[in-house]
Amino acid sequence: MTDGIHTEPGLSQGKTYRLNLVCAGSGSAQLRFEPAKAGTAATVPCDGSVVQQRIAADKLVRINVDGGSGATGVIAWQINAL
Repeated sequence: MTDGIHTEPGLSQGKTYRLNLVCAGSGSAQLRFEPAKAGTAATVPCDGSVVQQRIAADKLVRINVDGGSGATGVIAWQINAL
């Protein structure tokens, strides 16, 4: 997980999306958005659970997911329009 996920998806302004994120392995990962909005940061356990976050595409959104200290495994993500 040393590379993490760092992306600026092409979202349509004014639409709402759902980010599905899963981490499989051990440890945890940190999910952050830029620009930061209250309540959007989250710790994602690397136990295969799916974490969901709603995204309102007001501006360009950058999604950052970094593995926690000693975390190992893989991270997968998907964004769907609502």
